[in-house]
Amino acid sequence: MDTVSGEIDRSGICLCVLCGLPAAGKSTLVRTLPSYTRKKGWRIFILSYDEIIPEEAYELRKENDALMDTQSSWKSYRQEVLQCLDAFLQSQNAPVCANRGEAWARFERVAQDQQVLKASDDSLRQMSHIKSEPLFVLLDDNFYYPSMRYEVYQLAKKHSLGFCQIYLRCPLNVCLTRNRMRGCPLPDEVIVEMAKRIEPPNPLKNTWEQKSLTLTSTIDFSQQDIELLIQLLGAALENPLTPIQDNTEQKEADRQSCASSIVHQADQACRRLVSQAMRDAKECKWTASNMKSLAAELNQLKTKFLEDLRKQVLQGYPICPGETINVELVVSRAVSVFDQEKNYIMRKYSTEPVKHL
Repeated sequence: MDTVSGEIDRSGICLCVLCGLPAAGKSTLVRTLPSYTRKKGWRIFILSYDEIIPEEAYELRKENDALMDTQSSWKSYRQEVLQCLDAFLQSQNAPVCANRGEAWARFERVAQDQQVLKASDDSLRQMSHIKSEPLFVLLDDNFYYPSMRYEVYQLAKKHSLGFCQIYLRCPLNVCLTRNRMRGCPLPDEVIVEMAKRIEPPNPLKNTWEQKSLTLTSTIDFSQQDIELLIQLLGAALENPLTPIQDNTEQKEADRQSCASSIVHQADQACRRLVSQAMRDAKECKWTASNMKSLAAELNQLKTKFLEDLRKQVLQGYPICPGETINVELVVSRAVSVFDQEKNYIMRKYSTEPVKHL
């Protein structure tokens, strides 16, 4: 078979999203799958977000209530991964530009290790793809919100690629046990909170999630699981998406963008209110026990409030292409509701009136 340097045969590429809780079995699956796909002449490119996103981003996420994908810092890292993948897909008949930054350097190393991306003799990075062998890009991350997965779907649509999703359903207690045995385990509370928020693929609600498969991960994957997965990959490969978007998809994209903007701004305003409440409580010399309880309940209120706000925006604002929403007004009204709830909690924990600066 001939290897064509600098050319990607995009008609034979499929993007596959792996989603599920941390320690649900995604890494086990991607280690198992290649032995089966090789028999069909398929190539696998495992794109693990953990290998592309720098470690300090995870620390930032833990400290700043990371389960909200609206946080600009964390979201920007995820966007960089997709930008690298986009560059990989569109670098046809041309060397891939070097010096794309730290994210690209990490992406490049991962791709070279898997022999998907290689350097030519003149040291310019170039793509290498065997035309007769379909390539499946497995994006390995939690992808707990549909909006995260929809971005990959849009990328597949942009390049007329196949697209599918695999959701690994695993009992929370099993995920916690597996996570504790890892070299660098996540805090239990991160996984517990993510379990409350994860939204599995829902083909009945989202037409773009039609090609999705749910596998139950406990001890291992059965032969039947693998066969169903191979069938899904084959169906997605044979039915690539078209770049023409209809009104329904454009409206969905607009709703997601609007929701992200509103929730992000509300998140920042709520954080300021919580910080001010803690300063007021400290000035009034609340007990350490009350301060701790207050902080926990306010943070819980903020997380639930933002989650509900996102859902309300998505369901309550049917946006047509070209329409705009007064985001500032929506945020202002929403934050005023949060402020009332915050004041109620303050009164519940206070032993004397709180001084407002």
